[in-house]
Amino acid sequence: RADNLIEAHSKGTVNPDKMTVEEMQAYINEHEVHCPVCGKFNWTPIRNFNLMFQTSRGVTEGDTSVIYLRPETAQGEFVNFLNVQRTTRAKIPFGIGQIGKSFRNEITPGNFIFRTIEFEQMEHQWFCKEGTDIEYYNYFKKAAWDFLLDIGIKPEHLRYKDHDKLAHYAKCACDIQYYFPIGWSELNGIHNRTNYDLSRHQQFSGKSMLYNDPITGEKYIPYVVEYSIGADRLMLAVLSEAYDEEKLPDGETRVVMHFHPAIAAYKCAILPLQKKEQGEKANELFRRLSKKFPCTYDEAGSIGKRYRRQDEIG
Repeated sequence: RADNLIEAHSKGTVNPDKMTVEEMQAYINEHEVHCPVCGKFNWTPIRNFNLMFQTSRGVTEGDTSVIYLRPETAQGEFVNFLNVQRTTRAKIPFGIGQIGKSFRNEITPGNFIFRTIEFEQMEHQWFCKEGTDIEYYNYFKKAAWDFLLDIGIKPEHLRYKDHDKLAHYAKCACDIQYYFPIGWSELNGIHNRTNYDLSRHQQFSGKSMLYNDPITGEKYIPYVVEYSIGADRLMLAVLSEAYDEEKLPDGETRVVMHFHPAIAAYKCAILPLQKKEQGEKANELFRRLSKKFPCTYDEAGSIGKRYRRQDEIG
């Protein structure tokens, strides 16, 4: 991507979000930005790519229609806004959350599970009245940051990045970036989508998306503040944060996973020192504790090796 090339070449001193396609092309040519992989300088002109994942649908061969897999889960929440509001008798402000598969025709998928064509996405839409949207936007920016701290990510590995170039529907937008092993990159996003989505659904479906305030009687299309994060990318950030290598006195290196207790796979491990004498009692303890929280049981090998296995599990 041209914007990533420019940002990497300038070491972050140039913001490509503020540049036009022509300005980015001129920067690349003027500074002779070479390919970071092969080292060559033989770029094609900058072109726009379609990130929508195109496929076809049809029963008989030759009689198919072009369709697109959804690039985000959000539209389902907008289409069903009034259904959810009426069946739950919710009053503005309220939120709808959804987890599901999304698909994108990524230009450069890779870096393990950082960027994939198919991924699990978690989104939350907060419906509110115009005029309160900025307050909620700032609230969710902080809440998103605090959530990452709560699961054990260090604040020095996080940073906000406000969007200078906004999407057509956005009033304001911000990413929270994480310092992955590949460098700083987006982990999640918070967007003030205004009432654009609901208004467009109303326009093209012919179905009213107006909310009727039961107290004031006022009718309006709500604004939306969105919080979005990929489950796969969040998992990668958690693994990256927890991973550690320790040097032992004998020169050996061992892997330790420092998961936050709230997300650790096991909360405790039962490791009897003597299998014959303590095995029955240890198994009884394991069965009792397993009813309360995730536990593991290990009686094979020396106690030191069993401790090490638990350290590696995290």
